[in-house]
Amino acid sequence: MPTWLVVVIVIAAVAVIGVVAWLAYQERQRQRLRQRFGAEYDRTVERHGSRRAAHRDLAHREQRHSKLDIRPLSPSARERYVQQWALIQEEFVDRPARAVGEADRLLVEAMAERGYPTDGYDQQVADLSVRHARTLENYRKAHSTMREHERTEASTEALRDAMVRYRTVFEDLIEDDAGDPVEEDNASRPSRPRGMPEGGR
Repeated sequence: MPTWLVVVIVIAAVAVIGVVAWLAYQERQRQRLRQRFGAEYDRTVERHGSRRAAHRDLAHREQRHSKLDIRPLSPSARERYVQQWALIQEEFVDRPARAVGEADRLLVEAMAERGYPTDGYDQQVADLSVRHARTLENYRKAHSTMREHERTEASTEALRDAMVRYRTVFEDLIEDDAGDPVEEDNASRPSRPRGMPEGGR
């Protein structure tokens, strides 16, 4: 066999191995990101219109998050937030719109105490997605309802749903110990807060 043909075969084999290795890496990366971000992965792919662009976005979020000083709340701080939430929840009965706004404010306050930057809603969502992707959609929907109420008054039922969703995110945030993300299949499913009225006002 001519030497030049041997060289061509070797080069072709190396190229094929390289392509296979790259594809395998891309698949591992896809599986890892999808496992970590859950529905947020699909949402990001859809928003970018490209899996590669979505991977870059999510990897950037992870890199940014790794540089943040995220820390767990102290037991006393956690108890303080629980008590403040209870007061907000009681306020919902008579002033639901005000209570929803206070719930949003308290969540941002807890984020700041945990070490998350709070200089804008979009960045808050991106930062939370790294560790709290399973409750992130609740935050989006609750925040959207609050903003919608500022433009056109939302119904009491819509505000109640926002309150339930805020609590789901709130509990996830204050109970997280800043270690590895915990798998919680039902975390994105809001549960009715204790003491939340069942019917209308």
